[in-house]
Amino acid sequence: MVTESLLRKLFEYKNAELHWKEKTTPLSRVRIGDVAGTIDKKGYRKIGINGKVYFAHRLILLYHGVITPDQVDHVNGIKHDNNFSNLRLATNSNNRMNTRLASNNKSGVKNVNWHKKQNKWVVQLGVNGKKMNFGAYHDLQVAKFVADTMRHKYHGNFSRNI
Repeated sequence: MVTESLLRKLFEYKNAELHWKEKTTPLSRVRIGDVAGTIDKKGYRKIGINGKVYFAHRLILLYHGVITPDQVDHVNGIKHDNNFSNLRLATNSNNRMNTRLASNNKSGVKNVNWHKKQNKWVVQLGVNGKKMNFGAYHDLQVAKFVADTMRHKYHGNFSRNI
């Protein structure tokens, strides 16, 4: 099991990264001083310790004495930015609130989609696990204003406008 004391023995935290201070086994290929781990195809840094792979952001929180819950959120949305000030405890719902604009979004505005039958921009977002509708608008800028306002109201610090 990985503990705070084991992490402090193996790593030094500097420049928002964990750097190796000690090898885990005599045959280990790690070099002392190197940044630990690699970035996976989803953009997260992962680190192997004693045959098990961990997300670096979870290890960094534990290194700082924070027991991690089920979810950790990167405030700025950059998955490999593991600066301690960029990490916060979150619920699954909080983490979903802090997502970027979907790649298939045609409006260019988060939570705003074109409704063909109404011929209007519709504002919808998740609130307490349910999809809520906040109106339909002819003007995209009005829909954007409503979406931004509702995200701020219901998602608070986890709202992301991009």
